[in-house]
Amino acid sequence: MLAGVLLHLVIAPFTALAADPAAIAGPLLVWLALSRLAPRWAVPGALGAAIAVMVLRGSFAHLDAAAAAPRVIPVLPAWDPGALLAIAIPLFIVTMTSQNVPGIAVLASFGYRPGTRGPLLYTGAASAAGALGGGHAINLAAISAALAAGPEAGPDPSRRWIAGVSCGLTYLAFGPLAGLVTALAHAAPHGLIEAIAGLALVATFAASATAALEAPRTRIAGAITLIVGASGFAIAGIGAAFWSLLAGLLIHLVLTPRAAPPAVGPTPGTPGATPAPSP
Repeated sequence: MLAGVLLHLVIAPFTALAADPAAIAGPLLVWLALSRLAPRWAVPGALGAAIAVMVLRGSFAHLDAAAAAPRVIPVLPAWDPGALLAIAIPLFIVTMTSQNVPGIAVLASFGYRPGTRGPLLYTGAASAAGALGGGHAINLAAISAALAAGPEAGPDPSRRWIAGVSCGLTYLAFGPLAGLVTALAHAAPHGLIEAIAGLALVATFAASATAALEAPRTRIAGAITLIVGASGFAIAGIGAAFWSLLAGLLIHLVLTPRAAPPAVGPTPGTPGATPAPSP
């Protein structure tokens, strides 16, 4: 599932390279060189190269200073049956199926099984609190989970929690700068930000694709899950991540033969039973 979701993101650097080689080639080469010399710094180095490209192209001159200034606008709760049916319930379904369920699946794929009760209680309470400031659906984001729980977050799985904590602290630090970050993304050359994001997810894509296709017994089910996840298939607003899990499970159930029940012979004393040996 994760490999399928990430496929569109990891091809972005190369589609962007074809569209604007002058802007994308530098960060791509920096990423490649650092992947060989200092893998942990490959993505930060590519990001630094992208900023250098923006400086050389004068992108910072096009920043909208008014849009970059942070604004806090309280949103008071109000009961609206129409909004509940048309907005709240669909957003809840989409968040559960495209973020929370895939997020838990991503964590499980890397060996983490936190359960569902605690994380969902926390994200629900945090979403209710965040809604007062206009935030929506704090959740177990699948892509963020993949970045923080995958091998690029550290070779020791017991210490990858540091990546999650670092991510949270970074969110808190950059939250007031959200307008500035958005303005920078709009000012950047087309495809540059998407290319850096795609490079950051290459290792996670490789690990998840390998896990999906490694075991011959489940390879077809894994391939179908990947394909449906990459297809963008959606029904009733529910995205491909959810349907890919259902498709993979269905294929697995159809193609995996059930184990035969153990043979049970007749018990002593019944017709056809072998007499018990005498002591």
